[in-house]
Amino acid sequence: EFAGYFGRTPAQISDLLQQNQLTSPSSHIGIDLFEKDAAAAIGAAKAIGNKWATVPWLPEERRKTLDDWKKLAGQLNTFGAAAMTQGLRLAYHNHDFEIRPVEGVRPLDLLLMNTDPNLVDFEMDLYWVKFGGGDPLEFFNRYPGRFPMVHVKDSAGPPENRMVDVGSGKINFPEIFA
Repeated sequence: EFAGYFGRTPAQISDLLQQNQLTSPSSHIGIDLFEKDAAAAIGAAKAIGNKWATVPWLPEERRKTLDDWKKLAGQLNTFGAAAMTQGLRLAYHNHDFEIRPVEGVRPLDLLLMNTDPNLVDFEMDLYWVKFGGGDPLEFFNRYPGRFPMVHVKDSAGPPENRMVDVGSGKINFPEIFA
């Protein structure tokens, strides 16, 4: 999964993937690029061979209130419809701040309840859900089918909660994967 193309064009990325017999299911594409030119952002992901164009982040100044999150949900639906016209899916990748309540509501719940499952998928980052105080299994059970992708990262656990090699930390991957 790409997070930027490191000065290469989508065609060059596609060629590199083919030369190395690799695929890339998704690219992280900043919301600013979707807002500037959604068709171009989605077109780049399609040219690489992605199945998903994934919004990876919402800047802090844009996530202070529930209205901010509701606005994002509307944008995700719009970008999801645009992605569908090019044969791709749109996804949203979480961090810890979507797990911590804003005005009594977890933003990730708000996004899941206010986006159309036919247009918007989610990529759960297991580390960030745990870091934010959430339970990945609770999200999988509450919103079945909404998380076709996961980021598998491990945590050393409290108090520092730093990322560590998968399997050497505190996240119970056998339970999650089962």
